[in-house]
Amino acid sequence: MTAPAWQADPYTDALRTGRGPLFLRRPDGWLLPLEVERWCAEPDTADTTVLSRTGRSVLDIGCGPGRLVAALAARGRTALGIDVSREAVARTVRIGGSALHRSVFDPLPREGSWDTALLIDGNVGIGGDPRALLRRVAELVATEGQLIVETAPLDVDERVQVRVFDGVDAQGTAFPWARVGAPALLRYGRETGWSLRDTWEAAGRHFVALRQEAAV
Repeated sequence: MTAPAWQADPYTDALRTGRGPLFLRRPDGWLLPLEVERWCAEPDTADTTVLSRTGRSVLDIGCGPGRLVAALAARGRTALGIDVSREAVARTVRIGGSALHRSVFDPLPREGSWDTALLIDGNVGIGGDPRALLRRVAELVATEGQLIVETAPLDVDERVQVRVFDGVDAQGTAFPWARVGAPALLRYGRETGWSLRDTWEAAGRHFVALRQEAAV
């Protein structure tokens, strides 16, 4: 559903050049900046806190241009990125990562055996339904596997229709997105079989690690 939007020219062009401006735009004109330059750079100090908490095998959902996947590969981890943008997948491969052009809701390799899944850079918003996304990720990780989520810095829980927008006139088609802060994420996690493992803040970014509860 979201693939055409993330393959739209504004997003593809931004990944090719490695810079914005780029936004998610709501119908009322509100803009959420997308940090393309950071995504296309080396992992920063906040990213490093995520990398240090991952297990031996890592699935990066919505990997974008691949900075985390490539960094994990360089550390000797088994890491795979998935993304609905062909340009994102191509860029991930160019910098030394492994990636597939897939949605998280498509069939994926090693389902049920990943030690860690990642939803970084706001990707808990994928599909506009955090409950459905958390249920799907629970199918992908191993029993008692973990999910690391970057949450919104505020106590927010909203569903929106957005478009990728270049700040001038080019924009993609509308698609559903969600913004979720830590309190809402923890509520959805409890409803979908996840328990809290850790929370932390780094460089102004907010993260939650969830562990999948073992079946009784």
